[in-house]
This record gives sequence, structure tokens and C-alpha cells, in this order.
Amino acid sequence: MKKSVLVTGASRGIGRASAAAFARAGYRVCIHYHSSGAEAEALEAELLAEGCDVFRLQAELTSAEEVKNLFAAAGKVDILLNNAGISQEIPFLEMSEEDWDRMLAVNLKSVFLCSRAAAAQMVRRGEGKILNISSMWGLVGASCEVHYSAAKAGVIGFTKALAKELGPSGVQVNCIAPGVIDTDMNRWLSPEDLAVLREQTPLGRIGTPEDVARAALYLAEDRFITGEVLNISGGFVI
Repeated sequence: MKKSVLVTGASRGIGRASAAAFARAGYRVCIHYHSSGAEAEALEAELLAEGCDVFRLQAELTSAEEVKNLFAAAGKVDILLNNAGISQEIPFLEMSEEDWDRMLAVNLKSVFLCSRAAAAQMVRRGEGKILNISSMWGLVGASCEVHYSAAKAGVIGFTKALAKELGPSGVQVNCIAPGVIDTDMNRWLSPEDLAVLREQTPLGRIGTPEDVARAALYLAEDRFITGEVLNISGGFVI
């Protein structure tokens, strides 16, 4: 029986590339989306036309009830990819409590709620993979993105702790920390900003969603890595 993957925030960027990579590798893929329904439907149609086994489900991942319903509808989940997230550039002294709460809810609470739902069934089966998308800013911090950096650092701590707790039950928990990736999240950067970032990256280019998707697929198929943070930044952070 083929393995099932649930990819959160799968309608765009890293989530979209990852859902496509898993589907084309022969996995059964649940394409989760929140508000980008048209994009999710287009991805589903594209992959179904290729003969892939995919379906899409909508949910607000900061709601425990909606996460419960999502997993009930998704059925068996062998691999969870916690990808859904938001970003915001704002000076710390201008940051509102609402900015802070929303960032941590979408980027960290959702990881907790989805991982809890997935782990419940994985522990019963004695196997499973939880993959979390953090950021290089969770490793080193980013100016004017204090709440984003804090949330992504939280994902890293969450990963390491959960890996220790679930390891004896046969469940692997790992994290990917992407660098500057060509997604909508970074579209606000000017050509000049991108040129500087490219120069600061030892490999000399901006990353692609597919670079991260390949890392997710690698970790999903590995049997002896857990509690690891895989830095996919082209050497930007070492």
C-alpha cells in the first residue's frame, strides 16, 4: 500500500513543490489549503492529469476543531509536512500584540495542533514521519522579523523535543530550515535586495521551492535521521 502524505499550505511555494514531488514519487498526497482554493484546485487537476493520487482539503490550522476534522477527512497519514506559514517585516517597536499572536498562531501553534493529530495515529502504528518547515532566521534571527524568527526558532525547539519523545515509538521528527527561496513570501524584495542576497550566498543563487521539496522527500524516505535541522540555504547560514 502506498504511503500517504499530508502537506499543509500546499497551494503555493514550498508546499506546492513538495506536494508535487511526493505525488510524482508515488505517494498519496493530501493538498491542504486555507484561503488559496483556486491554486489548490489547479494543482490537484494538474497532478490528477498526470495519474497521481491526490486530493485537496481546506482547514484553518489555528483551530483545534478544524485540524481534527482535517485529519478525520484525510484518513491515514504516514508523513506530515508542516509547511503552512506567514511572514511579516515590521520593526519591533511598531509590532502590535495582534501581529505577534497571529504570527505564532499560524507558524507555531499550527505545527503543534497538526503534529498532535498526526502523532496520535503514528504512535499507534509504531511508525511515521513529521517534517517541519522552519527558516534560517529561526537559527540566526532576522532584523524587523522578531516574531517570525521567534516562531521559527520555536519550530526548531519543538522538533528536537518531539523527536526525543516519539523516537521510542518509531516516529521520526525532523526540520528543514530554508534560506532565501523564490516564493511569494519573498516577492516584496527588490531586484537590488535579491542581488545582495545572491552575492551573500556561497552557491551564488536564490533557492527554489524544488530545492526544499527534494530535502523533504529525502527525510521522508530516511529511516535513521531524527531531531535534525537540515539547513537548505546555499551556504548563507553555516
